[in-house]
Amino acid sequence: MARLIFINRFFYPDHSATSQILSDLAFHLASEGHEVHVIASRQVYDDPQAALASSESINAVHVHRVASTRFGRSTLLGRTFDYLSFYRSVHRALTEITEPNDLVVAKTDPPLISIVASAVARRRRARLINWLQDVYPEIAEVLAVPIVRGPVGEALAVLRNRCLRQAEATVVVGELMAQKVQTLGAPTRRVHVIPNWCDDEAITPIAQQNNPLRERWGLRGKFVFGYSGNLGRAHEYTTVLGAAERLRGDARIAFLMIGGGSRFEKLTSAVKQRGLDCSFRFIPYQEQAMLPYSLSVPDAHWLSLNPRLESLIVPSKFYGIAAAGKPIIVIGDRDGELATLVRRHDCGAAVAPGDADRLTEMLQRLASDPQTIATHGSRARQMLEEHFSRRKGLVRWSELINQLAHSQVGKES
Repeated sequence: MARLIFINRFFYPDHSATSQILSDLAFHLASEGHEVHVIASRQVYDDPQAALASSESINAVHVHRVASTRFGRSTLLGRTFDYLSFYRSVHRALTEITEPNDLVVAKTDPPLISIVASAVARRRRARLINWLQDVYPEIAEVLAVPIVRGPVGEALAVLRNRCLRQAEATVVVGELMAQKVQTLGAPTRRVHVIPNWCDDEAITPIAQQNNPLRERWGLRGKFVFGYSGNLGRAHEYTTVLGAAERLRGDARIAFLMIGGGSRFEKLTSAVKQRGLDCSFRFIPYQEQAMLPYSLSVPDAHWLSLNPRLESLIVPSKFYGIAAAGKPIIVIGDRDGELATLVRRHDCGAAVAPGDADRLTEMLQRLASDPQTIATHGSRARQMLEEHFSRRKGLVRWSELINQLAHSQVGKES
């Protein structure tokens, strides 16, 4: 049976999105009898100074944590040094660990780690699987990241495309992303769509009267429009801010922000400047055990994505909202990945960025229509159970890994 080596900057006990998904999969595959290794950093997502054990076994998964600089996410330069040092350490560790016919699975944190993994895999006669959570350097170009613009970005794209062509498989998290990587050179037969997931066994719908956070956060009797997670450069908040200004005099409606990120702070400042403090509640990230309750506080959730980033990113917070059984308002391209899913399953709505008038009308209707809230929320949960449950994601991965392992046996025989 082929050994599996996963590469990602974070792994259990870290609880960031990519870490949780990888941890779920690694533990699942190990429980099925695969020999699973993970190369990760010694840090946790929100604490760059953390120093996890350099080597340990967790649930039969062999974890190899490598050294890297610890500047954190506060500055672009510091983050770049963290990435570069991690690339170097991964190259060294992967060279030591990898054996012929191993399956090396490279995620995309940090970006373009597959370039390092591909070079080592070729030399060690192992096989590469790209697991794309996002598509770089295109994302960096859209966000005008100076380090990867111009010739540097073009050179990185050439190396990335070579990885797509040569990989045994490329796993993407959405249909539009699958189309994108095929245009970049990934052979169609080797592209597999396996959406992300959340812990939908722990995150289930909770009735408002059974949720202590409603009372604690002063939201009893309100229609709550919520956001949960990172609000960063790929997202926008001005549409929601515009709706909040239009609804300033409507005491029924409250806006709940749970999480953090660079634009989280900008939104906080904008709310104060516009005198909207009474309309908003800003809450920090919640402990993992409280996530089922915090996701259930809003009557409806919103998420956003810069339309230019469609096919490059699929926001993972979508799955947690659906698991909590809440209507989903997508602010972004109305023909994008998530907007299409919401429309197909009739579990929310899509709003173009900047269309604060439409969002305002939508919130006013929902605030007066608890039956629509309940119906759309029920459909969101049903969509998740039928198409995006954690169990279905793990089964899809198991099938792919077994298929690749058997194909190698066939070649050798």
